[in-house]
Amino acid sequence: MSFVLTFILMFIFWVLLSGYFSLILIVSALVFSLFVAYLSHDLLLGGVGLSSLLRKSFRFLIYLPWLFWQIVIANFDVVYRTLHPAMLIDPEMIEFDPALKTDVGITVLANSITLTPGTVTVVAGQKSGFKVHSLTKGADMNAMVEKVKWIEGK
Repeated sequence: MSFVLTFILMFIFWVLLSGYFSLILIVSALVFSLFVAYLSHDLLLGGVGLSSLLRKSFRFLIYLPWLFWQIVIANFDVVYRTLHPAMLIDPEMIEFDPALKTDVGITVLANSITLTPGTVTVVAGQKSGFKVHSLTKGADMNAMVEKVKWIEGK
């Protein structure tokens, strides 16, 4: 199933990028999409079932508005801290283990932290945990970690 889905996605991507529909380009798209799907079908879906993939995708779509709101809030916080006369900036490195079970979860969390102004993910991994540079002391990552665990299905 993952092979077929990967092939379909690669073919659609090829056709959308190309924008041409001549016979030679469609045949090339079919051949190379099959080849790429053969090589990487287990990478795209990670061996998960279709229902699990749909559930996680739906949860991720629910997560995005929350993440965008956190980015907006963090932008205002960073602007306030940099323009305040007392310069309320007190950077620190935060280390924690989010106990995420998939590479996708780790990637989503690491990118979410880095996208949020005032924080940058320095190290992210299952074995090494997370190391995050924060503009202020006491930055709380717990809400974001819990949301990503929810996406994973924990």
